[in-house]
Amino acid sequence: MVLCDMANKKVTTTVYITEEQNQLLKELNRRTKVPVAEFIREGIDLVLEKHKINLPGQLDLQDLLNKRNP
Repeated sequence: MVLCDMANKKVTTTVYITEEQNQLLKELNRRTKVPVAEFIREGIDLVLEKHKINLPGQLDLQDLLNKRNP
């Protein structure tokens, strides 16, 4: 998980999702008993991991090569 080194303190924010996304998240919640917020946080972590090359911090050699030759 991208943010696993940070404190587990959570902040409140508002996001707008489509009605379809809302219904599918509610269905996932109903079937798995995992909170909708947890699925949203997981999705955010996936996006942050995918775009980590654009975030500040130390890059490894492979990240540098990928950035030079996308």
